[in-house]
Amino acid sequence: MTNLINSLETSWYISPPWGAEVPPLVIRLLERVYLTTANSFGYCCGVEWLQGEWSYAVAINNEVVYAPASQLRGTGALHLEVADKPVFALGDKVLFYRSQNTAQFRIVQGIHRIEGCWLYTVEWTSPELTESDGQLITSSDRRAWVTDTDLVRV
Repeated sequence: MTNLINSLETSWYISPPWGAEVPPLVIRLLERVYLTTANSFGYCCGVEWLQGEWSYAVAINNEVVYAPASQLRGTGALHLEVADKPVFALGDKVLFYRSQNTAQFRIVQGIHRIEGCWLYTVEWTSPELTESDGQLITSSDRRAWVTDTDLVRV
């Protein structure tokens, strides 16, 4: 039994939450978009896998709004002020260095551009599993936003 639990904990992070293949993005990073709920234009400054779908971060004026693809309309035009590209892609397997002595396998589950820097979302801790009304519930605050210096491509 202990070996099964150990296997689950070590493989949890390298098993993509979306299944075998990374689902395609409807909106590209840095694409100019129209947010239907705000009747405003902005650009996609991030994307992250949340609750079984991609959640897009849209920069509008000095605010970041999170929305599913159903609330966005892509224009195909890219935000040209950003010259550098992300070091890692969604679904990349990486080593996440939590400290100088420990490195753990992870999968990049999100990419964000904040204050001119690319940040990557990885799970940093195992889920806490609880049962409620016959449903298995996992803790939601398990993700960390890290820089490319915290990660190494596997």
